[in-house]
Amino acid sequence: MKKEDESGLLGKMAVAIKYIESCGEFARLVPEVRTNLVFARENPEGPQDVVAVDGRITVVDGMPRAAGRAKFGASSHMARLLIALNEVHPEIRSGINFASNPQLSRWLKGYCEEKGWTFSLIDRKNEPQHVKEREGASMRWKAGEAIRKAAGKVPKLFYETGAVGKEPVSVLVGTDPTQVTEEVCELAREYARHQAGQRR
Repeated sequence: MKKEDESGLLGKMAVAIKYIESCGEFARLVPEVRTNLVFARENPEGPQDVVAVDGRITVVDGMPRAAGRAKFGASSHMARLLIALNEVHPEIRSGINFASNPQLSRWLKGYCEEKGWTFSLIDRKNEPQHVKEREGASMRWKAGEAIRKAAGKVPKLFYETGAVGKEPVSVLVGTDPTQVTEEVCELAREYARHQAGQRR
């Protein structure tokens, strides 16, 4: 890949990171495992072809904050999940993970219906033992499950239930990190309004 293409990927990530760091509502959706934002080059073969936030995105003084710079190979789990989705739908080159819980998941399903987005879920209880035991196999299985539950489509948004020692998370995917961060921040703002309405 040309050097300028690499810098273009990193540049888009820098813009997206700055955007999400300005979204206070998203801080409420950062899971305990923290958030990562990933962006793959075309035809990625492994995590080394995926730009991610080194150290992930955490919360500082109530705001999302990238722990480090965006760089290639900084993600393993999210990168492998994105690559598996990209193999089915090459336009899907970016994704972000965030919190999941029963109340949020119910709301996300309705939100996706309103937006016309394909929504899916992954039940980790159905993960075969041989997949759990093989290093790196879970992400490919999860991608396959999300697509299977969405009638063969790559879902725009999906969530997974928890498993022993695994925190449940939601994932939103798109074509590039600018799109993904704008969409997840809009979602976070809408969910914050929903929660405020529930408390009235």
